[in-house]
Amino acid sequence: MSTQIGVNAWVWASPCDDKTVSELAPQVAQWGFDVLELPLEQPGDWDPAQTAIVLGDLGLGATVCVAMSPGRELVSADAATVRATQDYLRGTLDAAAQIGAPVVAGPAYTSVGRTWRMSDAERAAAYAQFRENMAAVVEHASDVGVRIGVEPLNRYETSLLNTVDQTLEALDGLPAEHIGLALDTYHLNIEERDPAAATRRAAGRIMHVQVCANDRGTPGADHLDWPAFLSALDAAGYAGPLVIESFTAENESIATAASIWRPLARTQDALATDGLAFLRGITDA
Repeated sequence: MSTQIGVNAWVWASPCDDKTVSELAPQVAQWGFDVLELPLEQPGDWDPAQTAIVLGDLGLGATVCVAMSPGRELVSADAATVRATQDYLRGTLDAAAQIGAPVVAGPAYTSVGRTWRMSDAERAAAYAQFRENMAAVVEHASDVGVRIGVEPLNRYETSLLNTVDQTLEALDGLPAEHIGLALDTYHLNIEERDPAAATRRAAGRIMHVQVCANDRGTPGADHLDWPAFLSALDAAGYAGPLVIESFTAENESIATAASIWRPLARTQDALATDGLAFLRGITDA
């Protein structure tokens, strides 16, 4: 199994701005990554036209991820909040289209850290509301030619979508060619009793995959069953990149949001390059 390997700019910086892109992209390409994943925390953080030039000159592919900060909600929120969230998601899709990114991924349903208890009926209603409010965003995704990967998060970061099965239920009825799942090994390790089996159940709907160690550190420096996970991805028909996502402890806001209380590798560069070497070795074998 040979595949493209990417890395998220959040490994080093937040927010990702034009300076980050101009400095990081050449280094990432030199190390041998195929893809640079660009978070868009706020519209305008990086200029899509300029970013497209930088990536194109380097022959570097791209993916885009959303940042669901407080106030970005598609469920259990007032109409103005929902509209603003839809506008943010549409803007992120536009930026992705401009740089040639095939997918926008992340927990595009509620803000990270928002949790509340739900009965079965309340959960079903929340999923119906998500589908209703996401439908217009999916229509825009179709118009601009970018797919949406909806990421289930662990129980400490959301109470809405924690598992593959929950996310498949929430997506039921939305067009599979335009919206599906974004899987992240960090969250799969916490929430799935059998991450490989859960991955296989998502066959045909996996839009994006983010990877890291079980502690959000270097892929391979952990207890995860990587051969089983990669075999499951293959069986599920996933042909996209594996993108290393972790976070720097140097930035107070992102470290707090992602609960990064200590360094997860000897350096952030090492987290990326050691992870790249591990993933190249196991996918090219």
